[in-house]
Amino acid sequence: MSSWAIYIHIPFCIRRCPYCDFNTYAGLERLQKPYVEALEREIRAYGQRLGRPQVPTVFFGGGTPTTLTGEQLCTILGAVREAFDVLPNAEITSEANPGTVDSNRFSAMRDAGFNRLSLGVQSFNDDELHFLGRIHSAEEATEAYYEAHLAGFRNVNLDLMFGLPLQEAATWKRSLRRAIELKPEHLSLYALTVEQGTPLARWVADGRVPPPDDDAAAEMYDLACDVLEKAGYRHYEISNWALAGERDWRCRHNLVYWRYEPYLGFGAGAHSFDGKRRWWNVSPVAGYIDRLSRGETPVESWEDLDERLAMGEMMMVGLRLLEEGVPDARFRARFGISLQDAFSEEIGEMTQMGLVEWHDAGLRLTRRGWLVANRVFARFLP
Repeated sequence: MSSWAIYIHIPFCIRRCPYCDFNTYAGLERLQKPYVEALEREIRAYGQRLGRPQVPTVFFGGGTPTTLTGEQLCTILGAVREAFDVLPNAEITSEANPGTVDSNRFSAMRDAGFNRLSLGVQSFNDDELHFLGRIHSAEEATEAYYEAHLAGFRNVNLDLMFGLPLQEAATWKRSLRRAIELKPEHLSLYALTVEQGTPLARWVADGRVPPPDDDAAAEMYDLACDVLEKAGYRHYEISNWALAGERDWRCRHNLVYWRYEPYLGFGAGAHSFDGKRRWWNVSPVAGYIDRLSRGETPVESWEDLDERLAMGEMMMVGLRLLEEGVPDARFRARFGISLQDAFSEEIGEMTQMGLVEWHDAGLRLTRRGWLVANRVFARFLP
């Protein structure tokens, strides 16, 4: 029987952050109830069509999933369990923002089977949180982490951002130290990027805010790599660290993406991938609800991938995994050709530049390649 990872998009936020270009909206609370009902319809339709396949991971993202009530989140997860064969040891994650959670919501989620949380902390500095438009304080972020543990969560990720305009290395180091003191099982660190169409992009264009300094961001990234290694964290993906130990704390859901494996996306604007085709839903929340209420498909469009593009995409996502990279055996099983035969020129060039290296299983980035990873990825795409 086939296996699918499941992503569920919750597009609601209390306030939209100025740097965000995701399919998220503030002020649409009136649509939350019909949206949950539409999600249930879409989930059940896919489960019936696919014959209730196995599901090893479920991930609620957004937006802010925890703008929904604990009961609503549990209802959606219940629909997934009815429509799919969710494995007993499945990783079931929800993103959560510290300003939208409390012990009751965490307890309800834990009782329903959620076993992993990803808290969007972003910073432990209140001035930086204010600049980023976050609705929580550093103290509230810490409280949310402790509330999660009190509710029984023992697999928690913290998101942090670096490379903010005028951010100082010392401030970044304090955020890292505070995160390490909490000892979460997982950390995700992202450089701030200026996305077109966002308020942040307008601020930069108007001169109100200086653009992020790429060199400063690279130094902060290097600092994080060193600090987290000393603190016992395993740097397994460009932006992700897992606490080292007997248990593997890597995010199993995201490993599906990085290994170029199939997944189903439910909700407004959600994307799906079966290995050969990619398709995506309509983005407007009202449009998504309307289509499903009329018994229509929410799919807006799709793309059939030719083999050359698929090979390049597998390199792009797989090379993000710093330890395993792209195993030659997995590539051969997928395309019937070795990495060397498929990309001899590209691999030779990148190897000579010291950006990629061969290891026992296949090809991976060198540490020098980490900082210019996007340049490496582009070389493999058609």
